[in-house]
Amino acid sequence: MKERFFNILFLIAVLVGLLSLLVLLIDVISDGYKHLSWDFFTNYASRKAEKSGILAPLAGTLWLISLTALFTIPIGVSTALYLEEFATDNWFTKLIKLNVANLAGVPSIIYGLLGLAFFTYTLSLGKSILAGALTMTLLVLPIVIIASQEAIRTIQPSLKDAAYALGATKWEVSKRVVIPHSI
Repeated sequence: MKERFFNILFLIAVLVGLLSLLVLLIDVISDGYKHLSWDFFTNYASRKAEKSGILAPLAGTLWLISLTALFTIPIGVSTALYLEEFATDNWFTKLIKLNVANLAGVPSIIYGLLGLAFFTYTLSLGKSILAGALTMTLLVLPIVIIASQEAIRTIQPSLKDAAYALGATKWEVSKRVVIPHSI
């Protein structure tokens, strides 16, 4: 009886949230759809509202996302692979894993300030896409490492044992079994 009551209560709470989101979305779309045009996406910012567009911020966002992914994915997956498959289980590895887990909980403003101080001023990158991408890489790297570690842990040991039984080296097992199956 209590369980059913709380299930209904939680369902109502979720539906209220979704309904509110739907109302806000409909309101935004009904107010803004008439301003959307191809020129809006292909023009640069202008002082004249009719001619103003979002090309520069859109391109900057795409560059930032692309560079962040280019830096983050290889480093994050390689680190997770090393920690799960190659590193011995000693105090240093445990310290690295603990630090990665702690870094995942650091507020993003701290990473922003670190990126500003280190990449912008210390390395003299200025206010550039590269400085932003490197800062974003620092921000998401712990999350990518942890997610990749969890994916690697889901690989059945029997798959790895079968590859070893066929004479594969540790690197071959990682490259041909662990990475493809964890994706």
